[in-house]
Amino acid sequence: MAIIWRTSALAQRHAEIGGALEDWNGMGTAWFYDHTPERAKADYEAVRTKAGLMDVSGLKKVHLTGPHAAAVIDRVTTRNVDKIMPGRSVYACMLNPEGKFIDDCVIYRISVNHWMVVHGTGTGMEQLTAAAGAKNVAVIFDDDLHDMSLQGPVAVDFLAKHVDGIRDLAYFGIMQTKLFGCPVMISRTGYTGERGYEIFCEGRHAVHLWDSILSDGADMGIVPVQFSTLDLLRTESYLLFYPGDNSETYPFEDGSPCGDTLWELGLDFTVSPGKVGFVGAENHYALEGKERFKIYGVKLEGTAPADEGAALLQNGEQVGHVTYGMYSELNGHNVGIARMPVAAATPGTALTVRNGDGTEIACTAQEMPFYDVEKKIRTARG
Repeated sequence: MAIIWRTSALAQRHAEIGGALEDWNGMGTAWFYDHTPERAKADYEAVRTKAGLMDVSGLKKVHLTGPHAAAVIDRVTTRNVDKIMPGRSVYACMLNPEGKFIDDCVIYRISVNHWMVVHGTGTGMEQLTAAAGAKNVAVIFDDDLHDMSLQGPVAVDFLAKHVDGIRDLAYFGIMQTKLFGCPVMISRTGYTGERGYEIFCEGRHAVHLWDSILSDGADMGIVPVQFSTLDLLRTESYLLFYPGDNSETYPFEDGSPCGDTLWELGLDFTVSPGKVGFVGAENHYALEGKERFKIYGVKLEGTAPADEGAALLQNGEQVGHVTYGMYSELNGHNVGIARMPVAAATPGTALTVRNGDGTEIACTAQEMPFYDVEKKIRTARG
């Protein structure tokens, strides 16, 4: 049984909706408000057509302050932090010395010598703490800072009623402002493939903000959505989840140690051009072209989705797994993220999904994302 050692200030609100809190990243999280397919469909469609409010405070928030803060982040992550100006953020990865993925994160530059790194269930904080040794930097884990994610096409219209300049906030931009009388930091980020925002606040203000957003936004269709909705949204938007898509969940058959390269995961874009000196850099570059598998998309026939972890077959032999699948009536596709052989990761390759009950579904390999292919929705201005 997982030990829940972190508590969201919104726990009571989740319980009132019906959420039985389950562990994610050490925090009791509302994975489900109820387990019905109808609820899953309604929450998914709310985010895609209106907007959904979600408590993502289980993400770990780590502040780094001081003159060596940038150097520590530069050492641990794949991005060139000198390119990040105050008021901006960027998505990055972290590697172990062997050049294998151990965590991803968003790096926020709040001011000149104040940064915040927000990460999930990997060992990001441990890496940052180790790199900070003997340097002039403070590394502070901040569990009082709560994070509410407001995602969907009407999110900007709602926030524009309360926050001047929100329409001008660029993708991965951040702003310090107030909302319903409370100090907040709003970032143009999310994990849904929609135009969305994350609202960071003190724990003592979380309930007031949650209630106010839902009350004031009700006539615009803003509703609370369960945490599991992210799996549907991220799957069609090609947003990976650690360790759900990784070898920690799907070990290599030859007994090789767990650990995936950025080339295998399709995350090599997170390495700033020409950057060296970060943990695992030399091995990362040396592993290019030596992929053992590829993360790639599959498009299934019919409307029955692939099970989580369903076997992926080619010519009757299992060659991989579908890490997560979803059917969208709204978008008219039945798709999934898969681990497959490099040679199969080509559009149109004929494959088969075998679900846990033995049902086999024909599918083809397809490029991702399946939704907002040109990423115009999530990056829109105005």
